[in-house]
Amino acid sequence: MISLKEMNPILLILIGWNAITFLLMGLDKFFAKRQKRRIKESTLLGSAFFLGAAGSLLGMLVFRHKTRKKKFVFFIPVAVIVNVFTFIGLYTMLN
Repeated sequence: MISLKEMNPILLILIGWNAITFLLMGLDKFFAKRQKRRIKESTLLGSAFFLGAAGSLLGMLVFRHKTRKKKFVFFIPVAVIVNVFTFIGLYTMLN
């Protein structure tokens, strides 16, 4: 069984990555308001599916960004579910 001390680096990496995905949503919203070059939707969705869905979802809600895009309204919650099962699977494998 993994101790809490062994889990800390993994949790820190996940928290850090989700902070980055949160900031990506905010940065894209910032660029959108200023009509600057945008972050690709595939990058935003890909980062969500790569264990960053919590940050992406929070970014959508906080920045009110991509909330009218059906693709994001559908796939970000799917990414959250995939992330939960992936994390459970990784946790189980490491135990």
